[in-house]
Amino acid sequence: MSIMDLNEQEIFRRESLSKLRELGIEPYPAPLYPINTSAAQVKAEFDEEKGNFQDVVIAGRIMSRRIMGAASFGELQDETGRIQIYVNRDEICPGEDKTMYNTVWKKLLDIGDIIGIKGFAFITKTGQLSIHAKELTLLSKSLRVLPIVKEKDGEVFDAFSDPELKYRQRYVDLIVNPQVRDTFIKRSQIVATMREYFNEAGCLEVETPILQSIPGGATARPFITHHNALDIPLYLRIANELYLKRLIVGGYHGVYEFAKDFRNEGMDKTHNPEFTCMEIYVAYKDYIWMMEFVEKLLEKIALKLHGKTEVTIGENQVDFKPPFRRLPILEAIKEYAGVDVAGMTEDELRETCKKLHVETDPSFGKGKLIDAIFGEYCEKHLV
Repeated sequence: MSIMDLNEQEIFRRESLSKLRELGIEPYPAPLYPINTSAAQVKAEFDEEKGNFQDVVIAGRIMSRRIMGAASFGELQDETGRIQIYVNRDEICPGEDKTMYNTVWKKLLDIGDIIGIKGFAFITKTGQLSIHAKELTLLSKSLRVLPIVKEKDGEVFDAFSDPELKYRQRYVDLIVNPQVRDTFIKRSQIVATMREYFNEAGCLEVETPILQSIPGGATARPFITHHNALDIPLYLRIANELYLKRLIVGGYHGVYEFAKDFRNEGMDKTHNPEFTCMEIYVAYKDYIWMMEFVEKLLEKIALKLHGKTEVTIGENQVDFKPPFRRLPILEAIKEYAGVDVAGMTEDELRETCKKLHVETDPSFGKGKLIDAIFGEYCEKHLV
């Protein structure tokens, strides 16, 4: 990247980097900086009467600064959230040399830079929990400008909300939109809870082949690659179903896998060419057992994430306390599409789809036609 490709702020930050190096401060690579707490932990556990958190070592990004002469306030963001920091010139520069405050902190550091703070927790005169900095260390210089989201009187300005940017620069989305980071944490908790539940049920987690000579277990166009040593074509799996079933045939009571599957087809907000799929197979059971098994799993996940079974999903309040309502597919179509498809021939089903304006394909049989009606009219009601 040439200097001509940089904007004014990016040029300014590179100039600041050069000046930092002239002062003997090298931000790349960051040295070992063992932290001992987090923003969330300090917020949750600090007790002014007990006087705890008097030896805090914390690190994160500078998200805001308010410089007022020899003292300043800033906001530090780590993995768990944000916390205010108080920086005093004579505290971080106890000797005659005030360079760390007057030059580094005030002039050469920017929003987005990663710093380490050693100090203690306290409550300001305005009642704000803060970390009083006794020592400040630059850990990494940010050369790109963050799209800082501003809020005033409940109104949000400069929000980083463009879908194209959010998906292409997920790391920026995680920095400036804390709620997105929470989504990733919840996903990890869901996966961990599922593993715990399956293991307690006596099921074995396995890994099955991703490269397959014949892609099977579902119907989709695969990604194709070539194995040089064997000189044969191979396919990225479109499903892991068949290998899991072979393990059941081999004698295992229950097996499951969190699998990366790949389908070389269209993309939209619910279809990605690379996606994670969890499949589980258990011997000597039927679909009634599986429904009860899944009910208990969903209840366990809700309790783990929210501490209760009632969860708000969009505009809906959903209670994951078993038992759930049992709604057969034909009854669901009758309830939500207003037609009784029980006993219809394939031709009658195809004509029904036309009347309901449901898109079909000439290759669809009875099952696919019923499924098409169900997908168009029923799924959106079954939260």
